[in-house]
Amino acid sequence: MPLPTQMRFVDLPSFGAPEVMRIAVGPLPVPSEGQVLVRTEAVGVNRPDVAQRQGTYPPPRDASPVLGLEMAGEIVAVGPGVSEFIVGDKVCGLANGGAYAEYCLLPVGQALRFPRGYDAVKAAALPENYFTVWANMFQMAGLTEGETVLVHGGSSGIGTTAIQLARAFGAKVYATAGSQDKCDACVNLGAIRAINYKTEDFADVIKAETGQGVDIILDMIGAAYFEKNLASLARDGCLSIIAFLGGAVADKVNLAPIMVKRLTVTGSTLRPRTVEEKRAIRDDLLANVWPLLDEGNVAPVIDTVFPFEEVAEAHRRMETSGHIGKIMLRL
Repeated sequence: MPLPTQMRFVDLPSFGAPEVMRIAVGPLPVPSEGQVLVRTEAVGVNRPDVAQRQGTYPPPRDASPVLGLEMAGEIVAVGPGVSEFIVGDKVCGLANGGAYAEYCLLPVGQALRFPRGYDAVKAAALPENYFTVWANMFQMAGLTEGETVLVHGGSSGIGTTAIQLARAFGAKVYATAGSQDKCDACVNLGAIRAINYKTEDFADVIKAETGQGVDIILDMIGAAYFEKNLASLARDGCLSIIAFLGGAVADKVNLAPIMVKRLTVTGSTLRPRTVEEKRAIRDDLLANVWPLLDEGNVAPVIDTVFPFEEVAEAHRRMETSGHIGKIMLRL
């Protein structure tokens, strides 16, 4: 069957609240060298999508201006040089933008097969979180069996992924979250202890629980937690920063623990990485994590699935921070 020439997508004519988004019609993209075109069946909603909508997270110059960083569906066309997949394959993938649409271009090195038994919604819930957690907690911070990790925002999509993967690879996990329900969810996923940051001081709890601190902290808060994070790390520990929900500028912070405890502070953003770097993460995931997904040892946590046309409601749900796990769109 021939492909249509037009598709629906989420247009962002101006920055602002969720209602600025609208469903529009535009031309179907055409895959170029090393790309596949996917008919989108499901999309993951992420914090960077909200920030881009608000005007605080502009896409890279070579990326699609359309919102959306992860999706799943069926390949309907392949560009020159593509041999890993063929038309008809079901894939999920990390998009360079453009996922909030009926069709999405995907670099072939950022595409992954569906895990065994997965539908599009579950598959689309994987790429952004699993790429981010693997790159930061495993590749950069070097988490290994027997180490101890503290995951901030443990009930978020990133957090639920990090808790499960750390446990699956033999680490001991602590987490922070903002309600009893969220703390319970973290424990159910494998955290030894979940700390309600609204009623407890996580640095005090970590000190009491571990004596010496944790080996790795996966942090999405930033400045507001920086000093307490340093205090919560054991000797030779690593602070891995992946977002700045609590600010990017830390004033009057005592840096002495970095030297005294030989700490490493690292961080990264996923979107500006090169195609080659993202392919390397993808290949690691296929080798090390996809077998765990196939066997059901780890799995995405789905909070809510909205119809594509209710994208504004999905963003409002994200902004309340009331969710546990992933917010999804179904086409």
